[in-house]
Amino acid sequence: MSDVLLDVRDVEVFYGSAQALAGESIAVGTGEIVSLLGGNASGKSTTMKAILGLVRPRHGTIAFAGRDITALRTSRRIRLGIGSVPEARRVFPQMTVEENLLTGAFTRRSHTGVRTSLREMYELFPRLAERRGQAAGTFSGGEQQMLAFARALMSKPRLICMDEPTMGLSPLYVERVLDTIEQINRELGVAVLMVEQNAELALSIAHRGYVLRTGEIVLAGDAADLLQNPLVREAYLGRAATGTTAGQAARASYT
Repeated sequence: MSDVLLDVRDVEVFYGSAQALAGESIAVGTGEIVSLLGGNASGKSTTMKAILGLVRPRHGTIAFAGRDITALRTSRRIRLGIGSVPEARRVFPQMTVEENLLTGAFTRRSHTGVRTSLREMYELFPRLAERRGQAAGTFSGGEQQMLAFARALMSKPRLICMDEPTMGLSPLYVERVLDTIEQINRELGVAVLMVEQNAELALSIAHRGYVLRTGEIVLAGDAADLLQNPLVREAYLGRAATGTTAGQAARASYT
């Protein structure tokens, strides 16, 4: 792994008396794409909430860029360089594209820098530039996801946490979303922690992955190795490996 950017160590989270995370430890290196896999109620979304400061661990630590952020407010974490693309996108439907983008820069103080970032987002997402004055609620699910990506990038993050980025999208937009994640990672150098239930799709673009079950990490390794791991294939893929890798097959089925 490259230099550790995010270090979640021995984290335990409770909702009342119910334990959601049981000593979870994961890491994301600078410039990596890491997939966090698991079924319903496995602890994936709780992990994201803990990283973003939306829930407080009872035990364990969360460090970002070498700094302990376990007790920091969400706004401070965003200023330090952690962005978020939440589940179901959650754009502001009555606001225009540009107004939505500007909400992503609320922690930034330089108006010139924000305007520069707006131009960069319109270059990266030409469709948003064409419709910058249109209400976000009139967009398709895939277009709203692109807007959610751009809004997250407006804070100039070093890491983006993405919660189920392909959920509810048409096959065409699933492929576009995956390509965009790779582009953000490759061209902007932004690390990505991606929560997904679709293991094949997630691992097809990831460098490494973790598998969560009832709040515990049960498997971890390089994405290519996890794709071929019999336990992962049985639990998430439902079929044996063929001459084509599982990830390649998954991507092909969406084109």
